[in-house]
Amino acid sequence: MAVAPLAPLTAVAQVSELSIAYNSQTDSDFRKGLQIRLAWTGDYVGAFDGTVDAASLRAIRDFQARHGMTPTGIIDEAMLRLLIARSDEAEEALGMTLVDDAMTGARAPLPLGLVRDFGATEVGNLWRSADDAVEIETVRIADTGQTLRGLFDVLSQPTADRSVSGAEFAGSWFVLRGQESGRAYVMRFAERDGDLRGLSISYTGGEAGRMAPYAAVASNLFDPFAGEPQAPLVAANEANPFSSMLTRKRGVGAPEARYAMAYADPSRPHVFELPGEAGAGDVQPGAQEFDMAGTGFVVSRDGWLLTNAHVVKACRTVLVGDLGAASQTIIDSENDLALIKVDDALGEPLEISAGKPRLGEDILALGYPLRSILADSLNVTRGNVSSLLGLMNDPRYLQISAAVQPGNSGGPLIDLAGRVVGVVTAKLNAVAVADATGDIPQSINFAIRPDAAAAFLNANGIAFEIADPAEPLASVPDTTAEVKDSILPILCVGG
Repeated sequence: MAVAPLAPLTAVAQVSELSIAYNSQTDSDFRKGLQIRLAWTGDYVGAFDGTVDAASLRAIRDFQARHGMTPTGIIDEAMLRLLIARSDEAEEALGMTLVDDAMTGARAPLPLGLVRDFGATEVGNLWRSADDAVEIETVRIADTGQTLRGLFDVLSQPTADRSVSGAEFAGSWFVLRGQESGRAYVMRFAERDGDLRGLSISYTGGEAGRMAPYAAVASNLFDPFAGEPQAPLVAANEANPFSSMLTRKRGVGAPEARYAMAYADPSRPHVFELPGEAGAGDVQPGAQEFDMAGTGFVVSRDGWLLTNAHVVKACRTVLVGDLGAASQTIIDSENDLALIKVDDALGEPLEISAGKPRLGEDILALGYPLRSILADSLNVTRGNVSSLLGLMNDPRYLQISAAVQPGNSGGPLIDLAGRVVGVVTAKLNAVAVADATGDIPQSINFAIRPDAAAAFLNANGIAFEIADPAEPLASVPDTTAEVKDSILPILCVGG
């Protein structure tokens, strides 16, 4: 926005006359820039339409009053320079960046100084702050019969947990604002030829000072149809299947869609268990005692291996095969991922698939299960991808039929081209489920999706290798031979 004082306005007194003067004596780009900058300072929440109306004039006066100026609504050079400085400070503090989201085809302004990419969901992409105080989600709903009006009618209705403080429907788009479980949210959705794309922003009260201005800017600058999506994303035609902001319960003691999740009643058994929870203490006579056993695999040429957080997070020492103790450990407990560093020569890094596997695809789970009972050598089980979602539709996980046991945790899930398409993490506790349902579940296990693993590696600056999607499939023995030297047992001592 250029510095252009409006000298002819000094004699104008009435709001309508001020509006006419601004709209006739300045160009549209100046007026849009004015609205954007006033939004960054927290004084304006309307549309960036380049029309200076009563709301825009009120924002000018509010800015003037807050900075010790006479609130006339008339912009002079001093006020304009201060507005530019303050809005630039707010924008730069958040690391505001326009990001093209390949999953949905949308272009979203993101505060990359505050949030990091948590990877693809079933309907878009998720960015989140380290403390979970801020969540930003792109969404695409296609080929479901859902309409923009129908989605608006559902989401604009308050529920027991969610209030709606602002709802604007404009035919081809809508904006919603409100509170959900103590968090503020802003949503903007647009429709074109039955294709619905949206941006959802959620934040806690402690982040309101910087996030409320960001949300006002982002909801206006969001470009839902900037490009073509990577692949069709189809959501169920339900109330809000896409947004964790509206469906996940937050707060102390609230159950979350996590693996090894207990019932609300802690006296009842876990329905889901981590493959490293049981049997770790059953060591052979004379063997070194350990508290947790798992598997890891090489992901970089400078000594980093990927495994599960639950395998290593409580360890005094992490032992990697016969290479000795790991020198560094990086933990992401929320996504059950961990990186461990070995200062020794390792096998070739396994290549990570850039996309999720196909439903029904053949896969191999490789690891070192029950080493105290079974052989010390690498174990391979074959299965397929049973579902592209995990427990409670958690988009970070896959359901697989390949058998896993204690010790498989952190091992790679490989397709028949040798690409890593997941990280083994959990299985159903058959005894607990049988106790709860009267039926024994079979072949229901879980792996972390490759995009979630890649997001974790990217966030920690790991130079991993992306798999070639055109790599031909091979036999199970050939695929196993290709990757086996890069998969190692992990022992946790003193956890």
